[in-house]
Amino acid sequence: MNLLSLCWKPFGHEKGNHGANGVLGGGGSSGGSKEGKDGLLWYRDIGKYGSGDFSMAVIQANQVLEDQSQIESGQYGTFVGIYDGHGGPETARYVCDHLFKHFRAIAAESQGVVTAETIQRAFRQTEEGFTTLVSESWSTRPNIATVGTCCLVGVIHQQTLFIANLGDSRVVLGKKVGNTGGMAALQLSTEHNANIAAIRQELKELHPNDPQIVVLKHGVWRVKGIIQVSRSIGDVYMKHARYNREPINGKFRLPEPMNMPILSANPTIISHDLQPNDSFLIFASDGLWEHLSNEKAVDIVHSHPRAGSAKRLVKAALQEAARKREMRYSDLQKIDKKVRRHFHDDITVIVLFFNHDLIFRGAVQDPPVSIRSALEHR
Repeated sequence: MNLLSLCWKPFGHEKGNHGANGVLGGGGSSGGSKEGKDGLLWYRDIGKYGSGDFSMAVIQANQVLEDQSQIESGQYGTFVGIYDGHGGPETARYVCDHLFKHFRAIAAESQGVVTAETIQRAFRQTEEGFTTLVSESWSTRPNIATVGTCCLVGVIHQQTLFIANLGDSRVVLGKKVGNTGGMAALQLSTEHNANIAAIRQELKELHPNDPQIVVLKHGVWRVKGIIQVSRSIGDVYMKHARYNREPINGKFRLPEPMNMPILSANPTIISHDLQPNDSFLIFASDGLWEHLSNEKAVDIVHSHPRAGSAKRLVKAALQEAARKREMRYSDLQKIDKKVRRHFHDDITVIVLFFNHDLIFRGAVQDPPVSIRSALEHR
């Protein structure tokens, strides 16, 4: 940890090591938050990061948890990541291990200044690194070529919020409406899922000679009839022809030659100047949004104390999942992982609350924070 802490600067803290809870190093603490578990639910009800308070929660549904997430916060800003894996946990774990490290190193090259290009390069290096891992593993673990992850990142740098996204995780801003006491829900991320008409159109324009680029199967639109998301890290079998062949599973192999990548690892990035009426952000994998609208999620956070916000959102989604199956929430809770996946997905939620006094003074709270969720769910 002491060796790793030397790598923390400049996107971190320069006053030494404040604790050994940080997975990625840099003296990050848990922000004063206490970890809790309740069956398949993991949570940190409340803690402090550089620009305010946070709340985290994860519920496992798959046999092996495929979601990973992290908060990294230090002297120069805050980095939040939610990585919703598919086909296995390997890519999400790889991204959680490497994306922030790349981001931190690239930011260091410009003395801690962060731009959209900083984030873009970090995504690109992470994708390249995972593709190299697939190449090195091809003879012994070829099916790693069929594993991928959605990737949602938020970066707070000074008074600017950057959002970068691949896939269909989502971040929603809770914004105060004048002096009414109301709270508006503003979606900040762009999603890349073939069930969205604009994404199908984008794919058709990119692949004008492929009438099968999107296929409707069992009421769900899928890219090449295989996968719902059009952008991801990993899924190299849909990006490089040399991995779309035996011995990978036949359901992933395309009937015709691939002459260009079908999926992309190029994130959609937006920047947002933080305003005094910006109250909080809800980052979550698509398992939450499958059951809760943006407005409902914002209302839940706004209407209750900050502590436990993320856990409250997860439970609201599970209650809705149970209602849809005409069962009691208490009965859903008794269902073990793997079977649970028939009722809901793995769900990860991170809520960030803004302290605008800190943000507009350019100040950050001590100590730095480095948290990675649910690592023990192996």
